Amino acid sequence: MVSPVSTLAAVAVLLSAAAVLAAPAQAEESAQDTISKLQQQGYVVTLDKIGTGPLSKCQVLSVRNPQTITQWVPFVGPGLGSADGNFLVPAVTSRTISVSLDCSAR
Repeated sequence: MVSPVSTLAAVAVLLSAAAVLAAPAQAEESAQDTISKLQQQGYVVTLDKIGTGPLSKCQVLSVRNPQTITQWVPFVGPGLGSADGNFLVPAVTSRTISVSLDCSAR
């Protein structure tokens, strides 16, 4: 049986992914700023790059495909769980996202 706490945690993970998609990179924000912001949010960022220009000359085309991988782990703590692992909570094991860049000299 899935507990209400587990359901809320799963919903929170999905909403955080939706928030990233709902906030595209601003025009005045550099590619490095966008990448850094996503890394600060805990994402491993993969880049798709058009052109050979330096990162400082790149423009962000899109931020897409946020993936959050979770694993159910036993909760051991005050009040909710016990040492026998009867209460499971989702733990984030990895978060990835793709950023497409245009680095062609125009």
